[in-house]
Amino acid sequence: MSSANLAAAQKSAGGFVVKISGISALAGLLFGYDTGVISGAVLFVREDFSLSDRQEEIVVSAVLLGAMIGAAIGGRLADRFGRRSVLIQVAFLFTLGAIGTALAPDTTWLGIGRIVVGIAIGIASFTAPLYISEISPADVRGKLVSLNQLMITIGILVSYLADYALSGSRGWRLMFGLAAIPALILLVGLLFVPESPRWFVRQNLRDRARQVLSRIRRPEEIEPEISDIESSLTQQEGGWHELFSSNLRPALIIGIGLAIFQQFTGINTVIYYAPTIFQLAGLQSHSAAILATAGVGLVNVILTVVALELLDRLGRRPLLLYGLLGMIVSLGLLGIGFMKENPTPALAWVSVICVMAYVACFAISLGPIFWLMIAEIYPLKIRSRAMGLATMANWGANLLVALTFLSLLRLLGRPLTFWLYAFVGVICWIFVLRLVPETKGKTLEQIEAAWRSRDM
Repeated sequence: MSSANLAAAQKSAGGFVVKISGISALAGLLFGYDTGVISGAVLFVREDFSLSDRQEEIVVSAVLLGAMIGAAIGGRLADRFGRRSVLIQVAFLFTLGAIGTALAPDTTWLGIGRIVVGIAIGIASFTAPLYISEISPADVRGKLVSLNQLMITIGILVSYLADYALSGSRGWRLMFGLAAIPALILLVGLLFVPESPRWFVRQNLRDRARQVLSRIRRPEEIEPEISDIESSLTQQEGGWHELFSSNLRPALIIGIGLAIFQQFTGINTVIYYAPTIFQLAGLQSHSAAILATAGVGLVNVILTVVALELLDRLGRRPLLLYGLLGMIVSLGLLGIGFMKENPTPALAWVSVICVMAYVACFAISLGPIFWLMIAEIYPLKIRSRAMGLATMANWGANLLVALTFLSLLRLLGRPLTFWLYAFVGVICWIFVLRLVPETKGKTLEQIEAAWRSRDM
């Protein structure tokens, strides 16, 4: 092959990887939209259906129950039917859930619709980064996998803007129903992406794996990559006992630990209840609270873009450590701001600034890096199961936080609630410092070999 043709092939392969990563990451946009849209919609659902605080927590948390179910079953589905095939089914569930919630006649049907959406989110939340990690070259894997996190933040921002645009007409049904549009786009787009080559090799379909790799790798990389995958597979057993073995137990602890800490540091109290927080701080109108929340969503998107550029340059550990410090300080200051009993305009804007700073720090640390690391640190035969387990822990922690936030505010008061989240952040910082390895620049097979040699 001439040098000109080789350069063209390299450019074409790289461009195709970016395209299929972008299509797959639309699942992240739906994840973000369907989790974020409730923050504004619940203000009107609460009034239309006369919800108590407990009923409001249940409506908000129904999607999280579904996500736990999706995470529990998604790993086996992805292993049996393939990553792409499962994502196609997820796109269908997103569409069904969006239409169902938009037409819900009462809270029961609304809850059922949100559970369906949650199942889709639970499966998509790890299947999309899993798929992207398995098609990405090592040197840009952090950026491409974190496209999914970027799309999550864009989805959240779009949901906030939709909430704001429709708040004047109290159009909470349309807020939910708009999710059907990207769901259908994802469904159509997935018809044009290939299956994971690593899944093909695992199914002993090496020729099909070569066909996919010929579209996403340079020609001289194809056979060595297949050889590395096959060599890796010969050292794997694929059962649950392997995940709990002494070699891989640290990876299991890291995945589940980051899953729980990502939620127990309070991020989804902001995603789900930001307008409520701002109203408590003094922004009385629904529209003003939702608009301030949209500003938070914009900060989330911008800093996630920054994270995409830093992940493969600075590495995972430094971003986690510095980002967590910022989260701890922001939560501490937010708690101090709420020590004042009577809300004022000044307190409202202090709360907005603290929440924005907190979200900015989350967006360059725990936000993308949790999803990236669980897509990197597990061997191929157990990767889906392990990611499913970590994701289920993440959604379980998410559910617990969502169900208890309003109750904690009543029990502990506003300052102590946010200081509690800050204290969890301190524990997470120590956890990262002591246990979390650097994976920047390593292939998935090199990371697996490092666990086996205890060199992580």
